[in-house]
This record gives sequence, structure tokens and C-alpha cells, in this order.
Amino acid sequence: MTDHIQLSAFHVLVVSPFFLYVAFVRGQLMPWVFTVLQVMGLLVLLFHTYRIITRWKGQGLTVWVNILHVLAVAPILLYIGCMGYDTPRWAFEVLAMLGFAALGYHIYQIVLAVQKMHKDVPDQQAS
Repeated sequence: MTDHIQLSAFHVLVVSPFFLYVAFVRGQLMPWVFTVLQVMGLLVLLFHTYRIITRWKGQGLTVWVNILHVLAVAPILLYIGCMGYDTPRWAFEVLAMLGFAALGYHIYQIVLAVQKMHKDVPDQQAS
């Protein structure tokens, strides 16, 4: 399994369900979930800022993914984490949209990667 498939699987199996859980449960969340959101937001911000710097210098084609995480994902995680139970509804709805978007995007990426793997493998038919 390639690193990209593993990254996409992590987003499909862990990140998206967590975002959707937080978005749908909202006011009934355990208090520690807000701390997890703050830590996640800070880690996302730091990691993807680092990746922007390193990919920008190398003129990486996927730097847009890192910019999206810094401008959209990290701020909403930090906002909800800091606001806690006082978070307005719109913020949870944005998190739900990000969860659904990540789910769709990463399932699509897995499908593309699997298709590419099948194209790269020669047929195993007997000659």
C-alpha cells in the first residue's frame, strides 16, 4: 500500500468520521473533545505551514492542499476548540462540510490509486 493510499485511508477512517461526529453531536460533546480539537488545529497549522515552506521552495504541485489546511481546516478546528459549547451553529456546519469534502476527496484518491496500481500490473494470464 502506497503512502498516499495510507494517508487517504486515515482521512476516510479517522479524520472525516471525527469531523462529522463533532459536527452532528455539537452541544452534547464531552468537554475533552474541545481540547482535542485545539491540539489537532495547532498540529494541522504547524505541520501544513512547514509543508508549505518546504514545497514552495521545491515548487511542489500539491502545495494547494497545505494552503487549504492552513486557511480552512486549522482555523475552524481552533475556533470550535476555543469556543467550546458557545460555538455558533455555522462553525459546526463548516466542519461538517469539510468532513464530507475530505471523505469524498480521499475516497476518490483511493479509487484513482487502485486503478493506477491495476494498470501498472501486467496481466497474469498464461500464454
